[in-house]
Amino acid sequence: MREYLLTLCVTAAVTYLLTGPVRKFAIVAGAMPEIRARDVHREPTPRLGGIAMFFGLCAGLLVADHLTNLNEVFEKSNEPRALLSGAALIWLIGVLDDKFEIDALIKLGGQMIAAGVMVVQGLTILWIPVPGVGTVALTQWQGTLLTVALVVITINAVNFVDGLDGLASGMVCIAAAAFFMYAYRVWYSYGIEAAAPATLFAAILMGMCLGFLPHNMHPARIFMGDSGSMLIGLILAAGAISVTGQVDPDVMNLFSGSERNTVHQMVPVYIPLLMPLTIIAIPAADLILAIVRRTWRGQSPFAADRGHLHHRLLEVGHSHSRAVLIMYFWSALIAFGALAYSVNSASMWIVLGVVFLSAVGLVLLLLPRFTPRAPRWAERFVPPRYRRRRKAAAESPAAAEEAEDRVPVAAGVSGVNGATAVGPRSGTR
Repeated sequence: MREYLLTLCVTAAVTYLLTGPVRKFAIVAGAMPEIRARDVHREPTPRLGGIAMFFGLCAGLLVADHLTNLNEVFEKSNEPRALLSGAALIWLIGVLDDKFEIDALIKLGGQMIAAGVMVVQGLTILWIPVPGVGTVALTQWQGTLLTVALVVITINAVNFVDGLDGLASGMVCIAAAAFFMYAYRVWYSYGIEAAAPATLFAAILMGMCLGFLPHNMHPARIFMGDSGSMLIGLILAAGAISVTGQVDPDVMNLFSGSERNTVHQMVPVYIPLLMPLTIIAIPAADLILAIVRRTWRGQSPFAADRGHLHHRLLEVGHSHSRAVLIMYFWSALIAFGALAYSVNSASMWIVLGVVFLSAVGLVLLLLPRFTPRAPRWAERFVPPRYRRRRKAAAESPAAAEEAEDRVPVAAGVSGVNGATAVGPRSGTR
């Protein structure tokens, strides 16, 4: 565990320290596109944050290769090299997109090639556990198609959710934490060495996200861009592929005792089928809804719009920070709920806890609809949003008129581009 934590800390430190210089490089390189109609930030912000995240990945793998226990992962498995190869390819495609805005179909082809590179080097699904059937071995073509599909879906799901400051990196960090706990339990409790690569990938992914988050929290000074979102999506998929399709369920020796006990003990075997879905449940739901929404309107599934889940939260009335925290909450609830159920599937308290927290989450979603208004005598002691607007307008008509005249700065307006992205910034993305 200490070596995993050391790898995580080194990855986070390298990512954090490199993000500042990368931001200056992105400004000089002109990787600051004008504000689009679907964006919610008000000032052009440099991208290319994925450069720092990629070098954090390289640093994490380099440190792990020189540690006593983690070095065995590189000696016994080719998966870390496969991950680095696929990550380098998808990162280069993302960097080009952040600078030159390449076509969506070209990016899709690049994602499939990156997945194919990992498959060729051994990072592929060999078998899957099917409830009621057992372990099903896959042919080479079946494993390749399933691996490529999982990589492409995960990459695009993470890319779709990258719409608010700190949202994608925070959600992926939460998912990686839950996945790390699951993979470490499979490796440590059951003594399965094949789960070690997935544990290492999750630790490095957490470090990349934690190192980038301080620069990306609202108001963000730099965005990860496609070079970052596609990169962390690929690493997340690689961990899921490793622990799902490389770990043989039969070595867990769970088929013993009564039939009821066997069913409960088999939960950790079937959880790998669910964990990749639970950790990207929110991004995947956003992806599916976006495809359905756009095709229903007769648009291309790759056409951009402002109908994503985080956009809906802002329209409901949530602030930028509250919308991000709500998305964090639901991601953590789904990921850690599945993790807790895999540890003790017979506990009713886990189910009741998930139901209770889900109810809390629904209340938080509807909170702007029930904003209380303080009585007149207490208005001076509460924030402005809880005061009666009529009284405020009556006492200060000039201030009310000035507030009505304020409009967001549109893209391309003089004074938006250039030095405003260098100094202190405010606004939303």
